[in-house]
Order: sequence, then C-alpha cells, then structure tokens
Amino acid sequence: MAKDPLMPKHQGFPLGLPGTQWQFTIRRPNPKVTPLTNWPRHRTMDQTVALADLGFMQALWQFFGTETFERGNLDGERLCRLFGREVIAAERGFDPQSYFAKLKINEQLARKNFPEAFGDVKDEQSVAKGLKKKVRE
Repeated sequence: MAKDPLMPKHQGFPLGLPGTQWQFTIRRPNPKVTPLTNWPRHRTMDQTVALADLGFMQALWQFFGTETFERGNLDGERLCRLFGREVIAAERGFDPQSYFAKLKINEQLARKNFPEAFGDVKDEQSVAKGLKKKVRE
C-alpha cells in the first residue's frame, strides 16, 4: 500500500456544521485532490448549504483572521464555494491541487457577503444555534 502524501492538519478547527451533513475538514489526504476552483453559488431549496458556507467563513475568520493559511485538511468543496471571492490565493505560483497551497481571506468581500460571520461568536455550537434561528424566521 502506498504511503499517503503529507497533509497539514488544522488542529482545533471545527469539523463541520453541527446538525447537518456538511463538513469543514477531511480526515486523511485523498490521492485525487479536489483542485481549488471558483464554483458558483446557486440558491437552493436546502438552506443548510448557505448556512454551511456562512459557518465555514466564520470558522475561517475565527481560526485564521487576516493571516495566510495552508489549505491542509480543509474541505475542498467548502473552499471551492468561497475560492476566488472570499478566499483567495496568497502566493505566486499557486498550485490548486496542493495541500500546502497558501490562502488568505479577502476580508473586504467576505464582510460584504457574510456580515454575520464576523460577529462576536465564541464557538461552533453558538454558530449553529445562531444560524438555525435565522432559518426559522
């Protein structure tokens, strides 16, 4: 069995949006790494998709802030839904299929598109509670 490629792990980063199927991290590297590309965000009947994007943006901001960060074990689908807009490449020669690719938050656009993500929320449980209240309204 071939050895898995190394993948930086962000210890303490939320695993996903509680109470939903949406994950924010992966456990182990995949030999077919999802390339980071700009995926369109469509309105769907499933509100948890938009809530997961909001929760992921909030987790990124709380965990990394304005600092650059490696892709590492962050979920490729979640990143693709924000990539090119709220999350951008932070280096020249960016490799979209590398777990070591450097990224950063485009704070100005992220604050415009996800203002709730920059509120004063302390942990992932409070993120989920605040988001679920919004869905009920």
